[in-house]
Amino acid sequence: MAKPNTVKVPKAGELVAADLRSRIITGQLSAGDPLPNEAALMEHFGVSRPTLREAFRILESESLITVLRGAHGGARVLAPDDAVAARYTGLLLQYRGTLLADVYRARTELEVASVGLLGSGKGRAFTAGLDRLDRLVHEGMDLIDDAQVFARHDVRLHRTLVELTGNTTLHVLAEMLFKIISVHNVVFIAERDSGHEVPANRMAQLAWTKLAELLRDAAVADAQAHWRRHLDGVATYMVGNSAATVVDVLSRSQNPPSREFD
Repeated sequence: MAKPNTVKVPKAGELVAADLRSRIITGQLSAGDPLPNEAALMEHFGVSRPTLREAFRILESESLITVLRGAHGGARVLAPDDAVAARYTGLLLQYRGTLLADVYRARTELEVASVGLLGSGKGRAFTAGLDRLDRLVHEGMDLIDDAQVFARHDVRLHRTLVELTGNTTLHVLAEMLFKIISVHNVVFIAERDSGHEVPANRMAQLAWTKLAELLRDAAVADAQAHWRRHLDGVATYMVGNSAATVVDVLSRSQNPPSREFD
């Protein structure tokens, strides 16, 4: 005889957390706002102090509130942060043993789609976006010889490319990948000799320059094909046939190799 399905009944603390979370997400409670004091919240929800504090712990773990202790303490609302989602995504990818190459492939698909969306834009907002991209690309010319600085600038360019599409979902999804790729950049550079990245930086600078030109010319299909070739090349350069996983990279970032830079 089949066992009946078990229905999990939420605890009181989870219900209180869900109510407060909904108010934060919908803007009824804004970033920086203090929550009412514990006595008022206990009365409002009809719960005990331990139950209310359990709700606070849940919301703190989600980085939706911060709780200050002491006479002048209390709970205060925090703005939802994509870095929190990125951390959870990183943990999930680590847990599943995800290959680093998988992250780079996903980044390629998101960015090629972004190039298509951006290239199909029109009007002042489109022109302003291309102007912003041009300025950032130009800034990279003076950073090529500094591996770490250029790597950070390059990630900024990738973020900007996705952001300029105006598609919030693409931006949030890409941000999770960029967090991991940023860490990989640091580890990759630290494990190589000084100056090793300069030729690759020059190639990246040329690729960005060409992309900006193709977008300016409204050559969308050519821009997408160019960007796919570039990102495929980046993945080969950064990962190759390595079986490295996300957990390998993130763990190495906590224990960087000990060597002196020239």
